Amino acid sequence: MTKFDKAKAEIVDEKTLSNGWTRLSGFQIDYTDSEGETHRLQREVYHRTPAATILLYDPKRDIVVLVRQFRFPVYLHDEPAWIIETPAGLLDGDEPEAAIRREAMEETGFRVRDVRFLFKAYSSPGSSMELLHFFAASIDTTDRVSDGGGLAHEHEDIEVLEVPLDKAVAMIEQGEIIDLKTITLLHWAAMNRGVLREGTG
Repeated sequence: MTKFDKAKAEIVDEKTLSNGWTRLSGFQIDYTDSEGETHRLQREVYHRTPAATILLYDPKRDIVVLVRQFRFPVYLHDEPAWIIETPAGLLDGDEPEAAIRREAMEETGFRVRDVRFLFKAYSSPGSSMELLHFFAASIDTTDRVSDGGGLAHEHEDIEVLEVPLDKAVAMIEQGEIIDLKTITLLHWAAMNRGVLREGTG
């Protein structure tokens, strides 16, 4: 055990600052640091629910299936706001694998057969509680059973893209892919082509 294992935090107060699309809370915490000193700190936290994302890879064509959709926070940066991403969505009470099968179908039109759980990670642990589950699946052209594009009643407006894996990785360096979950999955795919080609079973 190191001195950092002795650090601890205690919630003193919590207030709801906003409760719209997601809840934003303001906290006061007493944080006892690694030197044993206690400090009163203020933190703001978004109570984002768990989510899942998936890399869809066609080994016969060496392509990945991505989506492009409008992201308002990027628009506020005055940058092109149609962002290229891997399919993803909130769990909405489902188990992660069930949720990502649903999201893949809704967004891309691809039916996912064998799916491989890769890992889970916090998307922005400094301010958000969102825990993201990462998956991969091998698909082929026979698995596309609809056009995808998202749900009309949720006003989703999604373009489905089929991109060679090497080109998708190059698009990261060229600044054309700037979504962190997508960058993570594409780099994983580039390092694990053999696993994907053998199937995700």
